[in-house]
Amino acid sequence: MFNLILFGPPGSGKGTQSEKLIEKYGLKHLSTGDLLRSEIARNTPLGLEAKNLMDKGQLVPDEVVIGMISSALDSNPQAKGFLFDGFPRTSAQAEALDKLLELKNATICLMVSLEVSEDELVKRLLKRGETSGRSDDTNEQVIRARIVEYHNKTAAVADYYHRFGKVKIIKGEGTIDEIFNDLCKEIDACMN
Repeated sequence: MFNLILFGPPGSGKGTQSEKLIEKYGLKHLSTGDLLRSEIARNTPLGLEAKNLMDKGQLVPDEVVIGMISSALDSNPQAKGFLFDGFPRTSAQAEALDKLLELKNATICLMVSLEVSEDELVKRLLKRGETSGRSDDTNEQVIRARIVEYHNKTAAVADYYHRFGKVKIIKGEGTIDEIFNDLCKEIDACMN
């Protein structure tokens, strides 16, 4: 089983690249946001717990999110592997994910981080904001604050996986196909 974490700041192209990677490698996309919405829609015990917390404006605790990931892993036994999107976001979440995967005789094989200059990210997000309907993509100050928040929170996750030699940095600027080819080179090298 090949498990991949795709990392990158808002506007780095994660969504575009994850679709292409899922198609090429037959991975199952695991987005914690999608998992939360699905569990809530199905009124599962974890979903009800998450909804209760979210309705109070509280964050869903790591244990609940890990429980949802565990359920998703169990319900996809035929998966060739998983692409983790939006998780882990802290080193504690990375440790919890590693423990969960270990229980299932699996591991994170690779963490790929898309690196894009801040000016390019701002330009991309403002352009996306013209058509996306997302208000957080229309204000440059909000965009720059999101980028800072990303770097502050997620640097620790990269540091965590660096200790195990599992991090590869990919230049996230160029054509979609150039970036995809660079990602595939790293993934193929890790799979062999």
